[in-house]
Amino acid sequence: MEKQKAPVQKNEMLTLTFEDLTHEGDGVGKLNGYPIFVPYALPDEQAKVKIIKVKKNFAIGKLIEVEHASPNRVEPPCNVYYQCGGCQLQHMSYTMQIDMKRTQVTNSLKKIGHIDNVPVHPTIGMDDPWRYRNKVQIPVAAKNGELITGFYRKRSHDIIEDMDRCIITSEVNDRMVEAVRSIADRLGIPAYDEKSHRGVLRHIMVRTGEMTNETMIVIVTRTNELPNKKALIQELKDTYPNVKSIMQNINSQRTNVILGKETKLLWGDAYIHDKIGDLTFAISAKSFYQVNPPQTKKLYDKALEYAQLTGKETVIDAYCGIGTISLSLAQQAKKVYGVEIVPEAIADAKENAKRNHIDNVEFFVGQAEKVMPWWTAQGLQPDVIVVDPPRKGCDEALLEAMLAMKPERIVYVSCNPSTLARDLRILEDGGYETKQVQPVDMFPQTNHVEVIVKLVLKVSN
Repeated sequence: MEKQKAPVQKNEMLTLTFEDLTHEGDGVGKLNGYPIFVPYALPDEQAKVKIIKVKKNFAIGKLIEVEHASPNRVEPPCNVYYQCGGCQLQHMSYTMQIDMKRTQVTNSLKKIGHIDNVPVHPTIGMDDPWRYRNKVQIPVAAKNGELITGFYRKRSHDIIEDMDRCIITSEVNDRMVEAVRSIADRLGIPAYDEKSHRGVLRHIMVRTGEMTNETMIVIVTRTNELPNKKALIQELKDTYPNVKSIMQNINSQRTNVILGKETKLLWGDAYIHDKIGDLTFAISAKSFYQVNPPQTKKLYDKALEYAQLTGKETVIDAYCGIGTISLSLAQQAKKVYGVEIVPEAIADAKENAKRNHIDNVEFFVGQAEKVMPWWTAQGLQPDVIVVDPPRKGCDEALLEAMLAMKPERIVYVSCNPSTLARDLRILEDGGYETKQVQPVDMFPQTNHVEVIVKLVLKVSN
């Protein structure tokens, strides 16, 4: 039988009409049913396209010229948008972005989880979907004897030189990155060189408390020694009163991972603070803390709504981190148990409980899938389990532990619709019913979406 050829060839130019979007936001056009994926193309557009990759079942094209534009096409306000790749959706109206994210969730539930009878509510968006990130990590390099900072070009480790701002991070963070760069440049602190594995300054990381305006600067170096450290610290603390913490993180490895294992305090406090609702949290250099606080408040409010707490419930918060969700739940529950594998996060969670005078919560270090069966053996019977796993979703053993505990309700918070849908299928097969699905736009201008789901235990006949 003759092998069927693709209907296009590499480097071929053609005109395509687009009818759909992939979950990453690429336009989908078809040639006799053969899909062609094109970044930056939108549904209802006609455009000239160059084919750059051909596979048996699909091709990838490059957008050359839009001949008929969608009313949802907008001019990206970022001057390096098409070079950077940190955002993927700036060419798309915000209305279309949040609609796309809802569709992404709906499609994942149907195709992966075979769940199609559940309401997926309209995505909760932002009034102002810019300047929302409270954390930025920027690489440093040298060019013509001067330090430069900026994100890498797509699929490369070349820094975009004409990048002086990032319009999805806070203006304070932009200013602090530029301040550290210019002072370090003046003081002659050498940039790290990836190829030779020499030099000092690798990254500048800045975290800012949205509600407190407290700023932490983390200077990531290859070496233990930071040249002209005293002068750098002096100028930063004298010039910028919002800076409350200056840390040094040492990463001596040849790696793409930004932070190394050792972090030391250079000046100020080891923490900055921020508020979510009426709760105050201490944030360290390595703390996991949501990057979009206004949307985090909306997410946690929805988690509380789905948990349906009356003050009588025992709640488990798996993957509890520094206790942000746990402490929100504890305000309305009888007792909350949090578990997290990172010891430093649990130490922070305990301090955050003390700071907020909350005493009906206990935090434990360990793998949730191992701790929860032990809790069961001790007679702990939760009414509600809240789970907020990383992108890979829940460990299978954790899902089994949750099913064995049989809580009345499970609230699942996810940053990956695909693994969410996979896990929901397992939970549904184990006796739960998916009742509500709420996408939340935590990351405007990007193709990422957060989802919160309410499941209830089916009543046995």
